Amino acid sequence: MEPLEKILSCSIELFGQYGFKSITMDDIARRAGISKKTLYQHFANKQEVVNESVTWYKHNTTENCACVLEDAENAIEAMVRILAFFDGLYKRINPMAMFEMQRFFPEAYKKFRDLLMERDVVMVRDNILQGIKEGLYRPDLNADLLARYRIETSLLALQPTLMVNDRTNLMSVALEIGEHFMYGIMTQKGIQQYVTYKEKYLKHATAII
Repeated sequence: MEPLEKILSCSIELFGQYGFKSITMDDIARRAGISKKTLYQHFANKQEVVNESVTWYKHNTTENCACVLEDAENAIEAMVRILAFFDGLYKRINPMAMFEMQRFFPEAYKKFRDLLMERDVVMVRDNILQGIKEGLYRPDLNADLLARYRIETSLLALQPTLMVNDRTNLMSVALEIGEHFMYGIMTQKGIQQYVTYKEKYLKHATAII
């Protein structure tokens, strides 16, 4: 792994585990196995590290999601596999991380949201349109509106609210929100497919709910 990528990867690990506020440049250098001098050759300050690492992480996550969508047999399998993918991510995320990024690093948070709206909304919209053609989603759906709704509701699980106060709750709430969305858009044919794929991909995840 190249030094820059190592720094970005280790930074995201730390931010996800401990939140954004408490992590220092010393912590990042230590986790990356480099000197602080080397770290400052790449980044002038923590703000730059946060901005670049969040953008790097979002691009990687979006690419992984795109691969899952392309490899799926149909729209239902794609969405269930995405739920399973994020369940794995949420196991490593501190519920306070998103709140701290929003509060203390608004520039990074804005970029994160912009990328969500530019790419993730499009992927969800395309999935909805695909599902309608396959007879798995209801034909009367407003794909654009529901795609934005899905992304906005997914962010609820990443906010420190009465619903979420630890990693277990984070995974549980995220899965419940995702399942609520799916049952709202599926046809009876889609529900049958969903039950099958849920057993295959989300069996262990849903055991915590």
